Amino acid sequence: MFKKFRNIETAFQHVRAFTIAIIACAFLAIGFTVYQSHRLIATIQSRVYILFNGKVLDALAADRKDNVAVEARDHIKTFHELFFTLSPDDKANKANLGKALYLADETAKREYDNLSESGYYANIISGNISQQLHVDSVNVDLRNYPYSFKCFATQSIIRTSSTVTRSLVTTGELRNIGRSDNNPHGFLIQRWATIENTDLKVINR
Repeated sequence: MFKKFRNIETAFQHVRAFTIAIIACAFLAIGFTVYQSHRLIATIQSRVYILFNGKVLDALAADRKDNVAVEARDHIKTFHELFFTLSPDDKANKANLGKALYLADETAKREYDNLSESGYYANIISGNISQQLHVDSVNVDLRNYPYSFKCFATQSIIRTSSTVTRSLVTTGELRNIGRSDNNPHGFLIQRWATIENTDLKVINR
């Protein structure tokens, strides 16, 4: 009889151990499923789909801190291209300059006013001059805030009789502001100054 009891007790222990193992495996499976679900949801939420020219483009959302350097360089590049790209069309020039002035503080507005008062923009129109700017490189120091930068660009001034190529180097700082339609990067250029603007070559036509 005692042997029968021992067999029953042993069987009960085996059943209990097996049940505990099954429950532990079930909890592990549930935990793994929840973890994978959270990862999948995070991946889905980080994806952004953009409709462009009738095509759906896949983009990846990221924190701003991951793209500060890229956004800062693009902000500076965009400002310089808008400010210095001119044509013999007053309306087009004002549109570009208006967009540029949203990206910088009063130092850019002061430079614009100085050029306007000196007749620079009027001469562009009356002389049928085109001015193009190519940004070669932008160095941004992200170690200290506001972020200081130096922009290196090549400026082409195309006249009827000649084409002048100039070297343009500017400096300034970037500070954070709220994003808007007029300032999508959320930066503002301040203490902007031109430190070099010299002729590289002149090609006569």
